[in-house]
Amino acid sequence: MCGFAGFTGFLERRDEIINKMNERIIHRGPDMGNTYLGDGITLGFRRLSILDLRPDASQPMVSADGRSVIVFNGEIYNFRELRAELEKFGISFNTTCDTEVLLAGYRYWGKDIVNRLRGMFAFAIWDIETSSLFGARDMFGIKPFYYTVLEDGNLLFGSEIKSFLEHPDFVLDVNPKALRPYLTFQYSADEETFFKGVYKLPQAHSFSYKDGKLTIYRYSDMKFEAVENSFEHYVNETAYAVQESVDAHSVSDVKVGAFLSGGVDSSFITASLMPNKTFSVGFDYNKFNETDYAAQLSEKLGIENHKRLLTADECFDAFSDIQYHMDEPQSNPSSVPLYFLARLASEHVTVVLSGEGADELYAGYEEYNERSLARKYRKIPGCIRRGLASFAKSLPYFKGHDFIIKNSGRPEDFFIGQAHVFDEDEAVDILNDEYKNGKSVREITAPIYARVKNFDELSKKQYLDLNLWLPGDILLKADKMSMASSLELRVPFLDKEVLAKASKIPARHKITPENTKYVLRKAANRILPDEWADREKKGFPVPIRYWLREDKYYNIVKEHFTSDYAAKFFDTSKLVSILDEHKNNTDRAHDRGRKIWTVFTFLVWYKRFFIDENTACKKA
Repeated sequence: MCGFAGFTGFLERRDEIINKMNERIIHRGPDMGNTYLGDGITLGFRRLSILDLRPDASQPMVSADGRSVIVFNGEIYNFRELRAELEKFGISFNTTCDTEVLLAGYRYWGKDIVNRLRGMFAFAIWDIETSSLFGARDMFGIKPFYYTVLEDGNLLFGSEIKSFLEHPDFVLDVNPKALRPYLTFQYSADEETFFKGVYKLPQAHSFSYKDGKLTIYRYSDMKFEAVENSFEHYVNETAYAVQESVDAHSVSDVKVGAFLSGGVDSSFITASLMPNKTFSVGFDYNKFNETDYAAQLSEKLGIENHKRLLTADECFDAFSDIQYHMDEPQSNPSSVPLYFLARLASEHVTVVLSGEGADELYAGYEEYNERSLARKYRKIPGCIRRGLASFAKSLPYFKGHDFIIKNSGRPEDFFIGQAHVFDEDEAVDILNDEYKNGKSVREITAPIYARVKNFDELSKKQYLDLNLWLPGDILLKADKMSMASSLELRVPFLDKEVLAKASKIPARHKITPENTKYVLRKAANRILPDEWADREKKGFPVPIRYWLREDKYYNIVKEHFTSDYAAKFFDTSKLVSILDEHKNNTDRAHDRGRKIWTVFTFLVWYKRFFIDENTACKKA
């Protein structure tokens, strides 16, 4: 696990520039830092040593034939198989790391190497002979890759946007179109980031760059094609796939542990891995602490558990640093405990396995489920339900309006993923005119849905989440919060071999009247007690709604809401009104915690990057 930065073209003092870019991401690789200054290319790399700890395995790495150089962040779990295959073609290796195999594979198979990789990755390879750049991001979007085309046509790229701040030709500006959709999705949902002109390379995409021309294309896609077979068959397949993936993901030359909550996903991974140590955090609030479940399971498995309870003061004190490491505003409250969980784990291990991705692959979210009344309603033929939904949309709101639309069988009309904070009209209402013109929810989701027109309803929802929510929210915070503490986080559920089997499971085996992700639970039940296999999903609850009703934290947020920089983006009187409504009413009907937290997150992020960073630069 590492971080890289780079740019094309020629700059005076480019050695100083790339070193400063490297310093910005030193948390991603505190063990070693190197640079490569070539003809038209400058590359920087920070290393967190995981495989082959010798200096020979460091990056940027030049190929054996001297024709290519690579910077690579991630892990290739089938690198030994690829190495054996390449050795049959007469290729020899100087290290035992996956980077050299990836580079040699590119030299032999060319750009098709991406389809042979099993792992999490983002990389860039400079071809010295053709003065061209090739790179890719893994199919799930586990590892980040950002880029921007500078005014002179040169490419600036890296693992984290903050490294771009050190490039003299990078123009720091807010993307005015990012804020409107963010208020609904709670994360940056479009390819262009909150930094104007800076883009995310989408998951499952490769790029080529030569002579100022950038070409981006998809190299893989996820297909859900149910295959009829017995429930027991799929339980067996799931149990085998998860165990095999955990085994592949546990390859390391340093210590490996596991994150453990009270849920089935991390518990299944832990019981499959059987590490020496597990790590858990909770809050010193009633009903917001599941660390006891983690400790109990660890004891049953004979594993040492390390846990910690967090206070509100700790979370607010660290929040600016959290948003700095996140690069873009992201208001999922679970980012906060994840930051501290990674810090705790990093005191004991260098690698952890975690349970992200199980809900998307095996249908674990409640939004995928149908209530008993909905099951009865759905016995009405689909064409009639769709007609009723279309008619309901044309009417003013009435009781049952949302029920009719959400049970039309067309998620394209209502489902946007696992987060929905502000309704679109609410977002527009609190924004100043300059920031009201971002993409609509439909403009963001429609191109994704268009690729799966013939999927069943559940598969459409899963596909949207796998392409929007998972990389934009879940995996972003997993990468950024773990790397903030120089910790490598691996996600065995998000593996191409696991996906290949999970995508064939019929919907009726994934969601039943008993529970969500039913087949996964029964597979987990083979090595977990019933209490852990059957426990309902809770996510990572954070007591923000209670914090925001306490004077101390209310005042912290209010200071941001009434600031000059808040007035640049929002009608601040409406922000304060939302804040006061939440504080003065303790019933759930007036809970505005997520809305307040989403605006607060953006403002903390903006202050850190556009006010605090500018002040620090001027002092320097």
